[in-house]
Amino acid sequence: MSVFEEDKIDCHCHVFDPARFPYREDTPYRPVQQEIGTAAQFVRVMDAYGVRHALLVGPTSGYRTDNRCLLDALETYEGRLRGIAVVDDDISRNELAALHRAGVAGVAFNPAMEGVDAVLGAGALFASLADLGMVAQIQVTGDQMVALESWLSRQAAPIMIDHGGRPDIGAGIAQPGFQALLRLADSGRASVKLSGWQKYSARAHPYEDAWPYAQALLRAFGPQNCVWGSDWPFLRAPERLDYGPLLTLFEQIVPDAQVRRQIQWETPRRIFGFGA
Repeated sequence: MSVFEEDKIDCHCHVFDPARFPYREDTPYRPVQQEIGTAAQFVRVMDAYGVRHALLVGPTSGYRTDNRCLLDALETYEGRLRGIAVVDDDISRNELAALHRAGVAGVAFNPAMEGVDAVLGAGALFASLADLGMVAQIQVTGDQMVALESWLSRQAAPIMIDHGGRPDIGAGIAQPGFQALLRLADSGRASVKLSGWQKYSARAHPYEDAWPYAQALLRAFGPQNCVWGSDWPFLRAPERLDYGPLLTLFEQIVPDAQVRRQIQWETPRRIFGFGA
């Protein structure tokens, strides 16, 4: 059975529909042309590649804390899609619970763009996430995990690290931030996305310089705490990307079909509640 025929959940993708849901005026980046992808367009991609479910991540670009586009997609494709929202730190527990009932499985934090205080200053929000059984999804880069490791290890909320921690590709596996990420696996509450190779690789597809990092994460976290994501529709991609080559690339990185099933199906079902 090929990777195209296997059961799959895409755990990192975005939807942009500025015709129906205009971007915020203060957005730092406005996706255009091939970067725009509506929920209906993405579901067609899912159907073409045998992707049964997907986790839509609220983007910092375009919408940030305006979750209307995300929530519309979750309602339209209820049961097939779940979401990660971007919210203000002072969101009430009732508002967070309403998002949870609408299919939002967690909240995104983006120190890679906003600095580590985006996480360190959100203790009350992390407590609410833990109380509701929601995930704290965190995108770091470089050595930011060094400053966050101790704090995150004490949090009760489940932690999901975006895009393999986005290491400095030239600094090697031993770089402090990546080692801090590997140690976070010992907390028993952290998981990681094997995705976003193009965000930190210095090479073109198939991003061979990122493979050792993916393998190190898989060894540390185990397939029971790793998920896969495409990052569709590929904002700010350094070169053209397509869905099919990313699936075959993952098959190269993880050649064992049983391990792939754990990563692309069993683990995301457990962590994000697909099919619950």
